[in-house]
Amino acid sequence: MDLDAVRTFVAAADAGQFQDAAAALSITQQAVSKRIAALEKDLEVRLFTRTARGAQLTVDGQAFLPHARELLRVEARADASVRPGRRALRVDVHSRRTAPAVLLQDFHRAYPRIELDVVTLLDADVHAATAAVEAGTIDATFHAVTVAPPQLPAAIRTARVIDEHHEFLVGPSHALANERTVTPAQLADHRIWMPGMAAGTEWALYYDELAAAFGLTIDRVGPHFGNEVLLAEIADSAQLATLAGERTRYLWPDSYDLRRVPVRDPAPVYPISLIWRDDNPHPALGKLRDHLTSRRVSAPGEQVWLPSWARP
Repeated sequence: MDLDAVRTFVAAADAGQFQDAAAALSITQQAVSKRIAALEKDLEVRLFTRTARGAQLTVDGQAFLPHARELLRVEARADASVRPGRRALRVDVHSRRTAPAVLLQDFHRAYPRIELDVVTLLDADVHAATAAVEAGTIDATFHAVTVAPPQLPAAIRTARVIDEHHEFLVGPSHALANERTVTPAQLADHRIWMPGMAAGTEWALYYDELAAAFGLTIDRVGPHFGNEVLLAEIADSAQLATLAGERTRYLWPDSYDLRRVPVRDPAPVYPISLIWRDDNPHPALGKLRDHLTSRRVSAPGEQVWLPSWARP
């Protein structure tokens, strides 16, 4: 069906005059007549009758009008779904519990008119997520970038936008449960349980280097049955503990009495980058980068530890 003809029919129905419809559409009255005649021929019905007072809808025209309006609404939605600046910005946060999701929510509060499509490519490491950005499946993703730019696809750009500090998550009977802060050196004598972390991922590379730098014992043995099970085990143990990002959102029953103890002096920082295509024209991408960069501010004089691939 010719959508220009449908649009002309709706304009004529609203105006009640072919001449007024022509003015509204910036076409000639003859063009209005031709489009409506072609639509009537296609539908095999009369849509208007001419009277001294203008053009009036026939019974068939009245029946067709709500469907014609819906066709135009669907056309507008289809156009907006793919047109940069009008479609939603599609961003992968890997997990809705972690810092990227929290900061993306802050961005939404600051720019509520920018539509966001927040997705979670849960099984994707930085390589798979970057491939999704390159293919155009998503507009951007958040990951630690462990390789130099020359090793990335030519169209891919990255910017470090989040420095995520760590907290030591322990149950009430753990030896460090009542500390206000702990140092990485203090953690060397305690088992850090992080089951299910796959070897070769950017997370594993980071924690391997962190463990080597401070003599930590990071236990990855055993299947990961989900955060709920992990928290329950830690709450009931005097030995088990784990590391979590300070902006990671966990929920647990009050009876667990879990403690989140900041790790400082130095503060291990997990560097997270925004990854996008250089030729992506979506205008919200620039606003998102600026918003995140402006919030990546370190405390004056703070001592931090970064993995080797994130150091200047």
